[in-house]
Formats: sequence, structure tokens, C-alpha cells
Amino acid sequence: MNKPVLDIQERPTVGQWVTLSLQHLFAMFGATILVPYLVGLDPSIALFTSGLGTLAFLLITKWQVPAYLGSSFAYIAPIIAAKTSGGPGAAMIGSFLAGLVYGIVALIIKKAGYRWVMKLLPPVVVGPVIIVIGLGLAGTAVGMAMNGPDGKYSLLHFSVALVTLAATIICSVLARGMLSLIPVLVGIVVGYVYALAVGLVDLSKVAAAKWFEWPDFLIPFVDYPVHVTAQIVMLMVPVAIVTLSEHIGHQLVLSKVVGRDLIQKPGLHRSILGDGTATMISALLGGPPKTTYGENIGVLAITRVYSVYVLAGAAVIAIAFGFVGKITALISSIPTPVMGGVSILLFGIIASSGLRMLVDSRVDFGETRNLVIASVILVIGIGGAVLKISESFQITGMALSAIAGVLLNFVLPGRPSAVENMFEEEKNDHVA
Repeated sequence: MNKPVLDIQERPTVGQWVTLSLQHLFAMFGATILVPYLVGLDPSIALFTSGLGTLAFLLITKWQVPAYLGSSFAYIAPIIAAKTSGGPGAAMIGSFLAGLVYGIVALIIKKAGYRWVMKLLPPVVVGPVIIVIGLGLAGTAVGMAMNGPDGKYSLLHFSVALVTLAATIICSVLARGMLSLIPVLVGIVVGYVYALAVGLVDLSKVAAAKWFEWPDFLIPFVDYPVHVTAQIVMLMVPVAIVTLSEHIGHQLVLSKVVGRDLIQKPGLHRSILGDGTATMISALLGGPPKTTYGENIGVLAITRVYSVYVLAGAAVIAIAFGFVGKITALISSIPTPVMGGVSILLFGIIASSGLRMLVDSRVDFGETRNLVIASVILVIGIGGAVLKISESFQITGMALSAIAGVLLNFVLPGRPSAVENMFEEEKNDHVA
């Protein structure tokens, strides 16, 4: 590990604090506002709850885990499905229940350790499910990119998406320093400017918006009745299987970056509880589920600034931005093909990250067992299979594929032993 510029508990100067915190804000901004944009939630609430959730996470982890929590892409399809069947309130109830699962898992880990989680969610299960998440959204991204407001093909709209996509790719591949960490934000800005030039942006709402504006929070029992149904549970809760694994992966990578075993101290149970608490807070206010962000881990790795105070500063700024009406209106004015162009790359990266997990974990597809598990997950998830028990109880697509993968991993013979943590794995590699 390189010597940190600012270690986890070190405080920056005021000037450093603002600059470094803004850097983290920009890193998460594009992806965090994209999720509510896609599912029809308020971007200002997503910003506000990402900041509030991050502060809760830092508090629960005893200010020892430098992480930022943004909107989770894994829940896009389930939220859309839940909203279709029961409105926004149903999606929030499902999100809260998913966060509650995190709390239950954290409690079990506190009592029984975390090795069982590694056995439940091996790479051969999680990798293909992550691929399903990305490829399952491919049609949504392409539709946003190609079609006009009337739902018909539009070359003009597609050109906006292609310019956005090109800018994002160029920034991802060629940019250096901070720009290399915010390709999504750069792509959105370039696409927005191009869309403005060709007449696809309406700035009237931005001009009319107030500088200070209270977000349109979605409160349970006030804005919607709370009814927990089997369908909501099966739509949202199984996705926690995937996001729990994503969380563990992020904690392992973050441990490598900062040179401390965060799985042991402050403990995986604390970080999982922090993640789940952030998701529940978000659900209670009308925001999307939360997850630790790889983009911000990348910022930590590049800058070697690990200070939790910097992450807390980014959270406070995000909360403040949630109350700036001009910013909310500006986000809402972004044309659909701009988001479509960014989504083509983002959803592809999600799918590719699942493939990367399989490669990095050295999953051997020469073994029939692994081939069977991955094949079943991919076809059930991407094919949109549905297990319909009744009209009010059904398990769909991604959730069904995740459950099928977990069951197959337990039932099929030859299950390998789980590596307990990354440090053990590295030690074994050196011995070999």
C-alpha cells in the first residue's frame, strides 16, 4: 500500500476539505441521478438520501470505513415492476424490506461469523446474476437512445445518444486523473450540450425553478398506505442476494486500497448494517436503495486520501444539493437519449463486471457443475422466466435466477470450499 496523503482518521484543511469532498460528489453524481431518472423517482431525493445514508453508514461503522453510498443499479428492474403493480409506495416498501434483510444478515454475521455468506454467494452464482442485471436492462437503454417521445425511431435522438456514448467512452479510455473517474458525468455534460445545440432541451422549468425548494418526499402512511404483499417481497428481497455480494466485494477491494482488514475491524456486520440502514432511510423518504460505490473507491485509490471526513463532507454537500431547486430542474431537463447513451455503456459495464468476477475468481467452466449453474442463471434471468404460484404471488426474472443459482450451488455435488477473505487468498497465491 502506498503511504496515504490523508489517513482514515486525519482531517483535511478547510480548503482541501471542500475540494476533495466535491471530487467524491462528482464521482457518484452521474450514476446516482441516473437510477431515479430511469425508474421515475425524484433525483433530488436520491441526492439527499445518498448523503443521509452515507452519514448513517459512517456512524454505524464507527468512522472507520471510508465509503460513499449511492443509488443501486441492481434494483432498477424490480422497482419498475413494483411501481407497475402497486405504485411508488410498493417500490418503497420493497426497498425497505430489502434493507431489513441486510440488518438480519448483519445480526447473523455478528453471532455466527461471515464464512457462511461466502458459501451462500460464491462467484459462480453472483457473477452470472450480475450479468443478468446488466443485460436485462439492455433493451431499456437502447429504447431510450433510439426513440423519440412518441416511442418511434428518431435519428436525431439517436445521434444525441451516440455523441453522449462517444464522449463517455473517450473519457473512460483516454482521460487521466480526476476526469478518468467521472466519465459518466462528462458524458452527460457533453451529450446535454449537443442536445441543447440541436434543440432537444427545454430550459423553461430551470428558469422557473426556485433556488431553495423542499424535495417532494414520499412518506409511508402519509403519501401511500403500507401493505406488504408476497409479490412485493419476491420482487425486491431476492435482489439482496446480489447486492450483499456486491457489498462484500467492495469491502474487500476497499481493504486492499486502505491497507486495513475492514472485514475484521470494524467488521463486515457493521458495514452491512450501515448499507441496509441507508437503504431503509432512503425508502422511508422516497429514494432508491443504496449501495457502496466503486467510483468513490476508485477516487480513494487514485488520490490516496482515505479520510472519512472527506466522505462526510461529500455527503453534506449532496444533502444540500437536494434542496436546490435549480439543480433538480436542471437534472430533470436532461433529454432521455442523453441518459440512454450513458446507459448503453453503464449497463454493459455491469454485465462485464459479472464476467470479470468469474475471471478474477478463476471459475473453471471446464467443470460441468459451474457450466450448469451459470447457464441456468443466464437463461432464466435474461429470458424473463416467471414462476407464477398465483395472481398475487410470482417470482420473476432476476430474482428467480438468483434463487435458482443459490439452490443449484447447494444441491449439485462438488461444491468447493470458500476462501474466507482476500488476505488468505493472497497468502495462498504467494505460497503456490
